Amino acid sequence: MSEHQIRNYINGQWQFSPTVPRLDVHNPATAQVLAEVALSPANEVDAAAQAGHAAFLEWRRVPVAERIQPLFRLKALLEAHLDELARIVTNECGKTYAESVGEIRRGIENVEVACGAPILMQGYNNEDIARGIDEHMFRQPLGVVVAITPFNFPAMIPLWFLPYAVATGNSFILKPSERVPMASERLFELIDQAGFPPGVLQLVNGGKETVDALLDHPLIRAYSFVGSTTVARYIYRRAAENGKRAQCQGGAKNPVVIMPDAEMDMTTRIMADSAFGCAGQRCLAASVAITVGEARDAFTERIADVAASRKVGYGLDQGVEMGPVISAASKSRIEGLIEQGAREGAGVLVDGRQRAVDGFEDGYFLFPTILTDVPPEGEIARTEIFGPVLSLMHAATIEDAIQMVNARAYGNMACIFTSDGETARRFRNEAFAGNIGINIGVAAPMAFFPFSGWGESFFGDLHAQARHGVEFYTQTKVVIERWPRHWSRQF
Repeated sequence: MSEHQIRNYINGQWQFSPTVPRLDVHNPATAQVLAEVALSPANEVDAAAQAGHAAFLEWRRVPVAERIQPLFRLKALLEAHLDELARIVTNECGKTYAESVGEIRRGIENVEVACGAPILMQGYNNEDIARGIDEHMFRQPLGVVVAITPFNFPAMIPLWFLPYAVATGNSFILKPSERVPMASERLFELIDQAGFPPGVLQLVNGGKETVDALLDHPLIRAYSFVGSTTVARYIYRRAAENGKRAQCQGGAKNPVVIMPDAEMDMTTRIMADSAFGCAGQRCLAASVAITVGEARDAFTERIADVAASRKVGYGLDQGVEMGPVISAASKSRIEGLIEQGAREGAGVLVDGRQRAVDGFEDGYFLFPTILTDVPPEGEIARTEIFGPVLSLMHAATIEDAIQMVNARAYGNMACIFTSDGETARRFRNEAFAGNIGINIGVAAPMAFFPFSGWGESFFGDLHAQARHGVEFYTQTKVVIERWPRHWSRQF
């Protein structure tokens, strides 16, 4: 039992949920319990929704230039507490300190972009659509909106949504992953200092019962989600059945094509960071490398050497390049998928199973793994592993490689490494994915571009970040008006 009890933040007040039993929050590098989190029931969701609705009715009337002032203060607070936040993320999520710092930096970028809401949410108008009649389009907020976020980026992903929602005049409820609630709790302590009115920003912890109560609540108007495709589809369907908006990002199986003319040393270094960074637990991790023609031998030898020598350990220790996966269950699942790949005919070129980190023998460590000659028709070629496992496949030509890229249900990211501009241009045009990388291993958009996703990787129309975020959290109102001085002159 931990002395640290994770709290909810409802209507500007910190609250301990009386719900039992609670879930333990573990440090995946040590397996030690860091905190306990309650799974909030429907009545606590209702309290947050009611408070959010009351706050929205006032917040929507606050001029947009004033609404962004607390966001400026939040940005300064995030910068001042970056090291502290990064250490929390590393301890509850497992990634390295450098990865945690990078995550928070990307979150801060979204706060910065959302501060441009006075321009981003502007409408448009036409004078004299008919004689003496003008027409205008305004953007207005929706009401109470919710984000349901995953374990792998506990500080960044909430900030894909939160700044845009409140800058455009909505009130916002965050339901973080119950596996990693500590970063969100600290984030909301900073939010409390930033000076938002009570009820505008709220934190409700919980599991499936909490999510269902959020999805069914009549005062909640929109949902943002990042997680598995199964859950993304569930939330999107249930939100639609209730007449709500939803943007739901699902899973991925990201392919990377490696051409013979690629600069192999650079390509290998970038690919290793993509496949094994964050222990492969990110939606833009490279999971399949498709070598074309003569690239096969050169890349395979290099990536095997880099994978075998990658330093794995506790993310706060100096020189560590990769941390553990999130849980014992996740480690077991990934090991089972590696075994399934071998049964389907893949070779295990580098085996990361059954290896321990000195001093952290109880941690959920799985070392980098490489599967070769993965059958394209096999289950392992289609399943999101979400761990430090890179599958190698081969194509004779770029045409064959693109066909293999597009034979997937997912469409989150696809990348190519090449020195040929014509090949790169063809790939970016024909590859079925919402985020394309050219000599880039993680094609993560900057905060002023939307985080795109296609196919089974995204359910909805408007993505996270930038103008898409502003459009998702606003509804358009068209006004047609006439202001005659003397009615008799008009008719």
